[in-house]
Amino acid sequence: MGLDDTLVDAKELQDSDMAVYGWVVEHGTGCADAVAAGTGMSREDAAAGVERLLRLRLLQESSDEPTTVFAVAPETAAAQLAAPVEARILRQQQQLARLREELLRAAPSYDRRRSASGSLEVLENLHIVRDALKQASERCRTEIIASQPGGGARVSEAMEEALVRDQAILERGVRLRTLYHHTARFNGPSQAYVAAASALGGEYRTVHELFGRLIVFDRETAFIPVQDGSWGAVVIRQPSTVNYLCEIFEQTWDRATPFTAAVGQQLETVSREIHETIVRLLAAGLKDEAIARRLGMSLRTARRHIADIMEELGAGSRFQAGVRAAERGLLDIEGPTEPLTAS
Repeated sequence: MGLDDTLVDAKELQDSDMAVYGWVVEHGTGCADAVAAGTGMSREDAAAGVERLLRLRLLQESSDEPTTVFAVAPETAAAQLAAPVEARILRQQQQLARLREELLRAAPSYDRRRSASGSLEVLENLHIVRDALKQASERCRTEIIASQPGGGARVSEAMEEALVRDQAILERGVRLRTLYHHTARFNGPSQAYVAAASALGGEYRTVHELFGRLIVFDRETAFIPVQDGSWGAVVIRQPSTVNYLCEIFEQTWDRATPFTAAVGQQLETVSREIHETIVRLLAAGLKDEAIARRLGMSLRTARRHIADIMEELGAGSRFQAGVRAAERGLLDIEGPTEPLTAS
């Protein structure tokens, strides 16, 4: 009988079974007939109770008289039932240890590959990236900085998962700072996450444009995305390169707006920055898709903003919109006027 069957039997124990067990404990030994007579239950119920208690080792048959049973201490019964299961677990643990030992023989070859790549490691897919990020988070001692583009389409489930993970990080005393696009302020799940994580000690700011996705642990290990659309990542450990990425983050952080409640004057400010940035990017010749990507919003939302701006400027073309914006002084905005990407 397996452990699952035993658990089922244990769940099906009835009050009458306890009466059978108590009677045998009190009288030392007995049989189904004696139990029935002593407890007043039917012969069938007493026999069924004895059978269930035998399977659970609370009763055991006498070697001299098979129909006679005696009671066993619950601790002894549990130990007898657990012994084969514990032995099987021990064998599996030993097999896992041998498996791990064999697989680790390949570690030197993998480490040589990583060293040969100049402190760069390419993680080929999202599953590997998540495992690497989890390990880096668990080893992190002092600080995590992150740039997370997008923000207008985050879902509640993802943000709830992030909050559980970040709470564990913050409770270890690790400083956590994250940059988002301004558009995150208009996303309900992002607002709820930032409010909860800020109460735990996380720090969050937003900007109208971000330099890209980045996560750095303890200013020692940086993760950036690969450019082939595979959701892979490049892990960078070279100190000068990691420091350079941290400086880019710090410069953007200094110019960013603290992400608090998205209401009132602050929301008006970020809305105006988004509007002004779209005007500048239109004048620089960026396509709708590039503008949406740069501002972390959906293509549909970007096109709605562009249409509103064109109407506000009374422009029939992008060129005319640029001319009208220049006439109104809307292009005298601090920031780059050339696109960062070719598209």
